[in-house]
Amino acid sequence: MSDHSTLPFNFILYIINMTREPVVCRFLAFCSESRLGKGNLHYEVYKLEYKEWYMEYKIHKNRPGLLGDIASMLGMMEVNILTINGVEDKTRGMLLETNDDEKIRLMGEMLKKVENITVTALRSPRLVDKLAVRHGRYIDRDSDDRKTFRFTRDELGLLVDFLGELFKRDGNQVIGLRGMPRVGKTESIIAGSVCAMKRWTFVSSTMLRQTVRSQLAEDEMNPNNIFIIDGIVSTIRSNEKHYNLLKDIMAMPSTKVIEHPDIFVRESEYTYDDFDILVELRNNPGEEILYDTITSSYSDDL
Repeated sequence: MSDHSTLPFNFILYIINMTREPVVCRFLAFCSESRLGKGNLHYEVYKLEYKEWYMEYKIHKNRPGLLGDIASMLGMMEVNILTINGVEDKTRGMLLETNDDEKIRLMGEMLKKVENITVTALRSPRLVDKLAVRHGRYIDRDSDDRKTFRFTRDELGLLVDFLGELFKRDGNQVIGLRGMPRVGKTESIIAGSVCAMKRWTFVSSTMLRQTVRSQLAEDEMNPNNIFIIDGIVSTIRSNEKHYNLLKDIMAMPSTKVIEHPDIFVRESEYTYDDFDILVELRNNPGEEILYDTITSSYSDDL
């Protein structure tokens, strides 16, 4: 295509193609001095990208027809509703989709005038937003340490979904998983791997019997795998060959899930800064995770 600075004019036309997807069609008209010759008409076609948004609002008065009114307004603005669900007490969350950010801005301004609701969030969706709409509840997140997320056994479905979404991400990430024995840590990791359609590899474990690997097969060293590490077994119950393998895996651009991360940090050269996310799983919200009990139970198994 020639230098656009020599063009006498151009304009943008919005059209619908045969697949009914919006595109921008830019027609470029060339003047007589153009090297392409007088009268030649050229154009470029750009597909409009759709973008997802998360909207959340608090309901002050849940009058009949409130949701219908909001949905109708979104429909008139040609903003698609992908998912909608109640999120905790008197709060509703929506995943929206549009190819025009200005429509979202205008919608937010209009909803400020609606007395029955208060918009509490209007942003590009985070992982926790998508899960909140999907499951109807927010994940409990530590107010001081924002990379710590808490779950209980009755939220295993939410935890598996959360881990599955994390496992779909490429590149290096280290996830720590705290919890007492037999609370469902390893099972959740495996289920999350299945959701993400990823293969999992045990580096160390006590799921069936105590496992301490000193080497892995070539296909097991695939960075696309999910590496499961027991932080107690790999530091207190391991040998030098295993620890060398552990260091190789920790250096790989892959997903590592470390059970009992606090013992792992205490007994190794790694720190909490090496962890991207910390997950806590309890039988009930008031349960304490006691490491003296955990380490003694490992000794009893030997």
